[in-house]
Amino acid sequence: MSEPKHVAIVGATGAVGEEMRLCLEQRNFPVGKLTMLASARSAGKRIPFAGQDVVVEELTHDSFAGVDIALFSAGGGISKEFGPSAAAAGAVVIDNSSAFRMDADVPLVVPEINPEAAKDRPRGIIANPNCTTIISLMALAPLHEAFGLKAIIASSYQSVSGAGAQGIVELEEQMKAIVEGRAFTPSVFARQIAFNVIPQVDSFTENGYTKEEMKMLNEGRKILGHATLKVSCTCVRVPVYRSHSVSITAQFERPVDVESARAAFAGRPGVKVMDDPSNQIFPVPLDTTGKDDCLVGRIRKNLVLENALDLWVVGDQVRKGAALNAVQIAEIL
Repeated sequence: MSEPKHVAIVGATGAVGEEMRLCLEQRNFPVGKLTMLASARSAGKRIPFAGQDVVVEELTHDSFAGVDIALFSAGGGISKEFGPSAAAAGAVVIDNSSAFRMDADVPLVVPEINPEAAKDRPRGIIANPNCTTIISLMALAPLHEAFGLKAIIASSYQSVSGAGAQGIVELEEQMKAIVEGRAFTPSVFARQIAFNVIPQVDSFTENGYTKEEMKMLNEGRKILGHATLKVSCTCVRVPVYRSHSVSITAQFERPVDVESARAAFAGRPGVKVMDDPSNQIFPVPLDTTGKDDCLVGRIRKNLVLENALDLWVVGDQVRKGAALNAVQIAEIL
């Protein structure tokens, strides 16, 4: 049994912070002491953990004395301001925001794919990748090892909880308003999300892609150590509560077929094949909500590109796409 650790969760009252707490408890992480940190307005709340109540404390630069591992999920601004303070106090920071992901001296880690990267952390900070990137690469990494990934064309179908708890509230309020015939004004999303889809996640960049779409390219290259990987992605917000889905066309350096692709997934932790379309067996968001594994289905030969497959991958973006991945990083430290 590992020596008990003093763990801090920054953003403890948010959706991902709460999921981090659940993952620590469910996976029997050796927590000797848990410090829950949040904004001043949340300070004083009592949150259950391992049969006891932990009082939420206000986050300050002095919050990290004696902390071994600090799990951050409170947004990039908070991470940039307080992450270095936590590292300076001796904690290993595992950050769920985009603040440090592309820094050359900060490893970007998916434990099932590149766990060794966590060992080299000169700033004492490890970055958690974007949720859509994690879910996609859980399916693509085994295929990359077997056939040499060359290019990705992807479209994501991202749930409203990817925008936080307020995304769920907006979807519910809009659906009620439509049923009752009331007018409403969208605030969380750019357009109506109820009974609709929106081809925008995050803000647009100069090249016409959104920041979310560019993360698949930039983070994918870093995690896989594949500087020439080509990626074109369209990210779409859909009226689903939780779990993201991604439709992927993947082209490889070497010949590939469906059976050899399925074989590449055999025994791989964190990803399972769910693929028998003739019997209506393929993954949907409800299959992964609250679950650890990503599911892969609709595996088939692409009819346009040489050495290419089409596949469908689904994963819980709050869990494997965020909280679980962070706790798994803590487990491999």
